[in-house]
Amino acid sequence: MHGYELRKRLNLMLGWGRVLSYGSLYPALKKMLRANLITEVAAPATASTRRPRITYEVTPAGTEHFQRLMSEVGPTAWEDDNFDIRFAFFSSTDMEIRLRVLEGRRTRLQERLERVQGQLSMTQKEVDRYAAELQRHGVESVEREVRWLSDLINAERSGEQHPTGRPANLAADQSVVAPPEVSGQK
Repeated sequence: MHGYELRKRLNLMLGWGRVLSYGSLYPALKKMLRANLITEVAAPATASTRRPRITYEVTPAGTEHFQRLMSEVGPTAWEDDNFDIRFAFFSSTDMEIRLRVLEGRRTRLQERLERVQGQLSMTQKEVDRYAAELQRHGVESVEREVRWLSDLINAERSGEQHPTGRPANLAADQSVVAPPEVSGQK
């Protein structure tokens, strides 16, 4: 797959909240080339292009590296910077690992929610109505994500399946698999 198509697919897969720029994609691809995780293949130039188009293919070492990253469980798996990327590739992850990541994320958000709610009561008198509204919105967003995570955890534990074989509340297609470094995970 060439860089433009890879960026387009990853942006579609990760959603509007995490847009991958060419400025981060191509350095990541170069780093993966140096690590022998992908190979570069030059396709011949066509009538519409003057230069050969470079496509990238995952090597066996890249596949192994990806599988190793997806099997790791720990705080980096559920932090804000990495969770959405890990989640986007959950179809390549064992159920026990998915549960540990989901539970870790939920616990982290519950801790954050308790901390923010404790601070809210102290700061309500010090902020104007717009800042208070922004704080309320933040709390509601975290509460909504905690409910969503709880639903996912319950679906995983009960074995609920969508007709496609995925858990019932996962509607997005997760069939695109690319090494995590391309999408920003370290």
